[in-house]
Amino acid sequence: MSEASDAPSVPDQGWRPFTVPNLISLARLCCLPWFVWLVFGAEDRWAAALLLGTLGATDWFDGWVARRFNQVSELGKILDPTADRLLLLVALVVMIVDGSLPLWIAMLALFREGVVAVAALVLGALGARKIDVTWWGKTGTFLMMFAVPMFLAGDSHIGAADAFRIAAWIFVVVGLPIHYWSAVGYIPQAFDAVREGRAGRTAG
Repeated sequence: MSEASDAPSVPDQGWRPFTVPNLISLARLCCLPWFVWLVFGAEDRWAAALLLGTLGATDWFDGWVARRFNQVSELGKILDPTADRLLLLVALVVMIVDGSLPLWIAMLALFREGVVAVAALVLGALGARKIDVTWWGKTGTFLMMFAVPMFLAGDSHIGAADAFRIAAWIFVVVGLPIHYWSAVGYIPQAFDAVREGRAGRTAG
């Protein structure tokens, strides 16, 4: 998904597939099977939580690298939010099956992701321009990507499990409303994107 970012603008550099941020996003996607295996194969929730938390942290890191070293790319604007969405989607489904995440939290998060995904398809069909991810969108995803592994760690056998469970609820209470608020914030931008997309085609 996309939207006008609140961060300082960076000159457009085209698709540029071979950048460090794009490689980080690709590596995050490649770690998904490992995460699934840790939960169901190794039955090691603590290791799975550490991996998922690390993958969530790299979401901030690859964005910082892109801006700091002028490696923003059109591919990265698509690949990074796609990796975010797939990571959260896989983690939620895995933890529903595993039973380590309250079902109502998973359903609310999945519903939001489903609505955004369908909206992106509709906007694409209408010829809307691409929308860059907003600061609120990144913040909501970041908080949820830490809440989910904390629930996993809270359901593990480590000594600090209770502390992780409390932290997970704090992150959810803050992160889930922001996650929904960011989706609402995309609505006016979606109308602008459709208008600009159509105007661009007419001018062309």
